[in-house]
Amino acid sequence: MVDLNQDVKYVKGVGPNRGKLLNKLDIYTLKDLITYYPRNYEDRSIITKIKDVKDGEKYTIEGTALSEVNIRYINRNKSYEKLLIKDDTDTCLITWFNQPYVKDNIKKGKKYRFYGKVSKKNSTIEMNSPMYDSVEKSNNTGKIIPIYPLTNSLSQSNIRKIIENGIKIVENKLQETLPISYLEEYHLLDINKATKQIHFPESFNDFHLARKRLVFDELLSMQLGLLLLRNENESEIKGIKYDKNIQMSDVINDLPFKLTKAQLRVLEDINEDMEKEKPMNRLLQGDVGSGKTIVSMIAAYKAVKSGYQVSVLAPTMILAKQHLINFKNILEKYGIVCEALVGGMSAKKKKELLEKVANGEVDILIGTHAILEENVVFKKLGFVVTDEQHRFGVKQRAKIVAKGNNPDVLVMTATPIPRTLALILYGDLDISIIDELPPNRKKVETFAVSKRYEERVNEFVKKEVKSGRQAYIVCPLVEEAEDENSANLKSVTELYEKYKMEVFKEYKVEYLHGKMKPKEKDEIMNRFKAGEIEILISTTVIEVGVDVPNASIMVIENAERFGLAQLHQLRGRVGRGEYASYCVLKYNGGNDIVRQRMEIMTKTDNGFTIAEKDLQLRGSGEFFGTKQHGIPEFKIANLFQDMEALKEVQSLAIKIVNEDPKLEKEENKPLKLLVKEKFTSKAELTI
Repeated sequence: MVDLNQDVKYVKGVGPNRGKLLNKLDIYTLKDLITYYPRNYEDRSIITKIKDVKDGEKYTIEGTALSEVNIRYINRNKSYEKLLIKDDTDTCLITWFNQPYVKDNIKKGKKYRFYGKVSKKNSTIEMNSPMYDSVEKSNNTGKIIPIYPLTNSLSQSNIRKIIENGIKIVENKLQETLPISYLEEYHLLDINKATKQIHFPESFNDFHLARKRLVFDELLSMQLGLLLLRNENESEIKGIKYDKNIQMSDVINDLPFKLTKAQLRVLEDINEDMEKEKPMNRLLQGDVGSGKTIVSMIAAYKAVKSGYQVSVLAPTMILAKQHLINFKNILEKYGIVCEALVGGMSAKKKKELLEKVANGEVDILIGTHAILEENVVFKKLGFVVTDEQHRFGVKQRAKIVAKGNNPDVLVMTATPIPRTLALILYGDLDISIIDELPPNRKKVETFAVSKRYEERVNEFVKKEVKSGRQAYIVCPLVEEAEDENSANLKSVTELYEKYKMEVFKEYKVEYLHGKMKPKEKDEIMNRFKAGEIEILISTTVIEVGVDVPNASIMVIENAERFGLAQLHQLRGRVGRGEYASYCVLKYNGGNDIVRQRMEIMTKTDNGFTIAEKDLQLRGSGEFFGTKQHGIPEFKIANLFQDMEALKEVQSLAIKIVNEDPKLEKEENKPLKLLVKEKFTSKAELTI
């Protein structure tokens, strides 16, 4: 057996310094290293004749060095290196920049392989800064090469070598996680072969077979875990059967606005659940601004009037405070006491509040993670609402539920997930969807523009601010570019300086990012809401945030770096008041995928359509990662691409759990380990 938990710094070629770089990529152990899968592959195995290459494409060519490498120094620190090579069809000029050491590696008259992008000008064929090898020793060419996501100071060849060393440590020593019968029935590779081939496939067929096996593992462990969670929920003794005489319509008929048909339909689902003995576990999906919160308030009214307390878990302090205001506005007139527990309260105030909660003097307690602390004790908790589920894991949900006696649970999310996937993803929850927006919601006009429109965008922002509105400017980074792929990304601090001192110097400009202390963030958002700040430069920390009805324009820098679902969430921050609102997506790069994604955003404001396209174009690793949904992270599966595998695996998971509800049979022991490992830090599975 091999210790997969050993620190990655002990792998050959790593050490303490590189270990820190790998930690930035969430690689801490040998297991993290061998499951850090390539994001792409380059086929450098096909040798192309020089005369057959096309301008702008990447190729592997093979040729003899006609001379030594010629170095020209532009100044003390800058140089370029040139070499002419020849095969039996033509010649190619190879150029490197600031790599004088290539002179020692390449000898006149010897044969080498080169891989890189070709440019053809008239009759001259050139290749700039290629990877190269001697024909006898192929490390960088002549085969399929994995391409990994990187961080600063770590090159592709570095990480490839480190992963190769990691694979050597575990070679043929990994414990099989699936029963042999499944390997045969589903034509799957064994785990050792799959792990090696996913990184270093000899052919694309090898890659597909390796991927099929690893996707199968990932999806099966997730499905089993969720089914086991659901079984635990359903096998609980009894939930709360709420009073049929307490009518939700008491609140509905009293509201200063009309609910949509979708909201009323969802309330029927919830009411039905609340009047059953089985505890409710319901996911409420609804686009940004579809009115999920009012639904939770009406359900909370029924719970309180039936004699129970309610807990509302919000992802941020500022959202918790906003909920408190909204809940009080609607429910206080019915004698319902609403309070908020948030960080930053004085010890005395917190103690008083906790005593009131324990005595049952507080009906609805709204708060952040602070509610999960052990010292928060309810007298009679009967209803739990978690807002923005992707900020809370399954484990946190289990923690808050444990504070009551099988309370009803309503999980709300504004991240639209196609229904088929939601049914599979949230295997432990029933699903309701609010699929229409209230009639008063303004459509946000969306434009996608390239860098050359920057000045016009700035003038548009000024025009809006001059007319009394406010603006958000969102960018993907907090500080200066953090890796080699981030060189052209705007950072919050950099933009703030530029906009405050130059572009918008006559306006009140502030910035906000996730690394600030909660108190600072709250203060900035409160000032923005109060109109004291006219232009707010921020990271996605405002994605789940306060309603600022006066904010009418959202500019998103480097929009190509965000997922569509995230862009849609950000866009939802504007258009919340009576004013015409706009979202401007500024993007770099003109490849087809970027253009398609920008076009989708400008053509539709349907969150579910956008989510489907997002999955299709971007994959599901990030879309459905641990950070978003509290379920095990997808390192390799793509829930759009792997839909057929997902359905197949779901059927198998149901069959396994029906036959062996606790995975106690000998043949299921490896599976039990796999599920436990995947879910240990995420949920309290009792297997």
